Amino acid sequence: MIPTRKSAAPQIALPWIVRMRYLMALWQIGRTVIVNRFLHVDLPLAWALMPPAVIILSNYWLSRRLPLAERHSRVSDSTLVAGMFVTDTLCFTASLMMTGGPDNPYNMLYLVNIALSATILRQSQTRVLGVLSCICYAFVFQFYRQLPALEIHPGGGSKLHLAGLWLAFAVATILVTVFSGKISELLHEREQSLLQMQEELSKKDRLASLVTLAAGAAHELSTPLATIAVVARELERYATQTVPNTAIALDSRLIRTEVDRCRRILRRMSIEGAEPAGEAMETLDAGALLSAVEESFSLPDRQRIRVGKPEGETVLMAPRHALVQALIALVGNAIEASPADRPVFLSALRSREAGSEGCVLFVVRDRGCGMSAESLRRAGEPFYTTKPPGKGMGLGIFLARTLATRLGGSLLLESPEMETTGAGTTGKGTTATLKLPQVHPNPIVDGIRMTETI
Repeated sequence: MIPTRKSAAPQIALPWIVRMRYLMALWQIGRTVIVNRFLHVDLPLAWALMPPAVIILSNYWLSRRLPLAERHSRVSDSTLVAGMFVTDTLCFTASLMMTGGPDNPYNMLYLVNIALSATILRQSQTRVLGVLSCICYAFVFQFYRQLPALEIHPGGGSKLHLAGLWLAFAVATILVTVFSGKISELLHEREQSLLQMQEELSKKDRLASLVTLAAGAAHELSTPLATIAVVARELERYATQTVPNTAIALDSRLIRTEVDRCRRILRRMSIEGAEPAGEAMETLDAGALLSAVEESFSLPDRQRIRVGKPEGETVLMAPRHALVQALIALVGNAIEASPADRPVFLSALRSREAGSEGCVLFVVRDRGCGMSAESLRRAGEPFYTTKPPGKGMGLGIFLARTLATRLGGSLLLESPEMETTGAGTTGKGTTATLKLPQVHPNPIVDGIRMTETI
């Protein structure tokens, strides 16, 4: 269960609250010493320094306890923060009682903890702290020590009081804006990371659904493939022995070849599906990968592919089978999108972009009509395809992008705007760029399984 903003805020704010308490305690000690020594205001110095000393000691105890509390304590972070605010309010009240009571200009600092608690704590805790602050301030009016210096020098005391009011306002403003702003920024960053995590979980769920779908398809297809193989064998025997017919014999032999290919694919799916760790990473040469991709196509399609191999040796760490199948899917899409008389370009090169050094770019470019803005936006969604029914399931780009993300890379689709003229829709084709780091820290990439061009 993902915690809500209010339940996560105290945990995020705790380290910053500790820093603020240290800062407030040291500032209070410095202010008391300066007023007593340099402004010659008679203060009970020992008693006046006791409240900030209590805050420092409690803060030190809390900072030592925090790492253990996160793992073992039964007290929630919200309760710890509320307890700190209550302690600060009581200590601040005691300090006011010894330094002029309601005449002390720093009484407005009561609002700092209340403002921060409204951002961090639950509403019930904020209300309790507000009521406590009102009660404590009421006690300040009844029990306080008058500052003799303000009585002896009314003019100087008035100026000192006004300066204190301005300084108190400035301190309260700085504390509220700086610490509230930082806590809000941390909460926003956390929400963004949670949204990204939810998106990744959603992708993994969809990938798990595809694995389940593939397992079910492999199980269901075994029986009809066996039937087709038997019928094709009988048809070939009939066309070669009973009524000789070369065309029928060649067609039946082709059917048997394709059935054997489907069986190999299903067998590979079964073998890889039994590997819980996923496909292991290998050191691969980019040029050899392009050759493997080119050889996987039939001769007519292979003649349309223009391969541009990288200069020199370009190696990277990646799961071989998954990467080859991802490139096959991208090249297959490019072949289908391009006119029959236009070539498809496949190349690999080292990235020269700033910040992308150490990456290999696999670029697939077609000469089709291009993709609309809607298609570019939705490309990569599972089962989204612009192909006619029966021509594809819309999983090739999805699996290629999933592979790139798992390896720390990306898949970028670019297509100039399509134009509609009297001759129809025209464009300058689509470019798919698969960017992968040359070195991946994990020796095994879990969950990446691509068995055939989809």
